Amino acid sequence: MASPPNQARRRGTTSASDAAGALSPDVLFDVLLRFPAKDLCRLRAVCRGWRSLTSNPLFIRAHAARHRSPLLVARFRDDGDGDGTTRIAVGAGPDRQLLCANLDLACLVTRWNDCLVLDPATAATHALPRYPVLGDPNCEELYKPATYFAFGRAPATGEYKVLRMFNRHEPYSSDTVQLFDVFTINGGGNARWRVRSRDFFVEARSAVVVGGAVYFLLNGEYYPKKRATVNSGIPPDYVASLDIETEEWRRELQGPISGSLDTNDADDRKEYISLWYQLALGELKGALVLANHRGCQFILDLWFLIDFEKGLWVKEYIIETESIVQSPSREYRMKPLLVLDDGRLVIYVELTGRLLICDPETDTCTFVEIRQLDSIAIYTGSLLSLPRR
Repeated sequence: MASPPNQARRRGTTSASDAAGALSPDVLFDVLLRFPAKDLCRLRAVCRGWRSLTSNPLFIRAHAARHRSPLLVARFRDDGDGDGTTRIAVGAGPDRQLLCANLDLACLVTRWNDCLVLDPATAATHALPRYPVLGDPNCEELYKPATYFAFGRAPATGEYKVLRMFNRHEPYSSDTVQLFDVFTINGGGNARWRVRSRDFFVEARSAVVVGGAVYFLLNGEYYPKKRATVNSGIPPDYVASLDIETEEWRRELQGPISGSLDTNDADDRKEYISLWYQLALGELKGALVLANHRGCQFILDLWFLIDFEKGLWVKEYIIETESIVQSPSREYRMKPLLVLDDGRLVIYVELTGRLLICDPETDTCTFVEIRQLDSIAIYTGSLLSLPRR
């Protein structure tokens, strides 16, 4: 990345130059740029000039381009402090879950129609309207639905959008419908929930945002009689998606696994049924990933979607998990989070709240020494801009 112009570098750095003796603002800029963010947060206390320089948005952008270590936003299952963490208070709400996203904002939600968007850089929060717009607003059932959310950003406009989902029993009927609506965060005074419903059920907790779309696995709970064969009903690796920009549902996508199974074969039939419990969606290297943890075999397969229009998937990783999985379990879902610069994979195990580092070269997995996580997201902002608490 090219160095910023001298004039921009010198903004607010006069006293910094004095504190550094003979160092010119340009040299000081280059020297401080080499320090990791954690050290710079302490060096800010040297003098006002250093604090001004390292807080300058231009310096922060240059530092972020040079130091690309991933940052994580997380909620822990306990309230203790941890090394290397910055704590941000978001008010009451122990049941809030952090949506898994890859943005410079975070989103915390509850199943009781509560959604809070957080800017970690300023600690500012924005609470979304709780009332649903579907049906009778005076209906108590609509005020207390079991809600789920997804959070993403439209690539062209840069608008942050929240997709809300909840199931509702139809009045005087045993039928259940799943309702969807969308909210634009920076929509101004006219912002409101907008209906985007469909006639199928998605597994709302499987949501992952990749590029400009939200992807979901289909929900098998509402298709119990349709799991028996491969050629009928809803396959367990079927994927639905919503375009964030247009707020339109796209065509469904066939997954790479179920189509190759023959349920006339006992082993294939067993594997087909197990897929409902062992699949998870994630994003790696900018692509949608379908993670299939064959827990009974201690194998994690990672399938990458390389062409949406052609429905083309490629299995890029086969990872052995026996070293870290204590016992076979078909519900040991694993969600891929990111690929490190050295090629190792970071994977989140929701059931245990643990992070894994998997090395495809050595075919080994190890747990990260960290407290149990309640939920986690990737933060694309800068550590220098985070409020120090």
